[in-house]
Amino acid sequence: MATAKLLRQLIKSGTEGNQDAFVRISEQLILEERAKKHHLLANDLEKILYGRRNSMALQHTALLERLPKDRERNLPLLQLKEPVRRIEDVVLSDENTSLLNEVLQEHHQVEILQSYGLHPADKVLFCGPPGCGKTLTAEVLASELSLPLAIVRIDSVVSSFLGETAANLRQVFDFIASIPMVVLFDEFDALAKERSDMAEHGELKRVVNAFLQMLDAYEGKSILLAATNHEGILDSAIWRRFDEVLIFESPNSEQLRRLLSIKLRGLRREFEIENPRIIKMFKGMSHADVERVLRRAAKDMVLAGKKFLDERHLQASIRREDARRVRIQRS
Repeated sequence: MATAKLLRQLIKSGTEGNQDAFVRISEQLILEERAKKHHLLANDLEKILYGRRNSMALQHTALLERLPKDRERNLPLLQLKEPVRRIEDVVLSDENTSLLNEVLQEHHQVEILQSYGLHPADKVLFCGPPGCGKTLTAEVLASELSLPLAIVRIDSVVSSFLGETAANLRQVFDFIASIPMVVLFDEFDALAKERSDMAEHGELKRVVNAFLQMLDAYEGKSILLAATNHEGILDSAIWRRFDEVLIFESPNSEQLRRLLSIKLRGLRREFEIENPRIIKMFKGMSHADVERVLRRAAKDMVLAGKKFLDERHLQASIRREDARRVRIQRS
């Protein structure tokens, strides 16, 4: 077996003091274990060899050189992002937190599942309005599994040439099938719109058919995530292709409190986050709205030469956010 051969080479290089060979063989061994979906073992070996951050950077560099490109414009079909935020950085509903932990547990204990002829969930659909944590959750999932995060670039995949969109999708699926990663199909509705819509042309319907076939045939090593803000226009056949569905919504009062605690961590302030009046100021906002308001308030504090964030900074920032929302609605 390949692993036995690598172990012999590893011990030989170690006893001979050949550091370059030791690192090279160790990396091959880690790749082999990750290909078997032994993520916990692979993660531990990476931490021992060169630490988690260096591990991710090496993976990122190696993958950049292999990214597939569309033939029309020679643009990369995927965007790589090094995941840095962990599960404690995301605020989700209790149901979504439970589902996310289940997916992580399944992939951490893949060997146990496989011993019973079972497989971890590897196709997950994210639905909900913009700014409610879908992309962040994808990053957290990749970070917790020490896998690269690849975001499918819809602007590159969708082509004006007949048949090229399906060909680009085939390139994407071939690439992600061979390399373990977390793959996010953002703006998923652009590829999976309802085929019965009479306003859509035949090419889009062919793309949806091709995409469904690729999803059905997929047996690769990556976790596929699809995110949409318009789940109502998804083709009815899409839903059953996914193992789990997470519905994202604007944060409730408790989630707002937790979100504020995370985003204001380490920042000196003259108010208590638990104050109901402070929580009420952010009611109805998405995660992204809250983050934008707090970032703007922190900038105002710093530029004004203040050392503590107070309610006036928050109120001024929220007024600007309200004005911004009105401008967007009018445009």
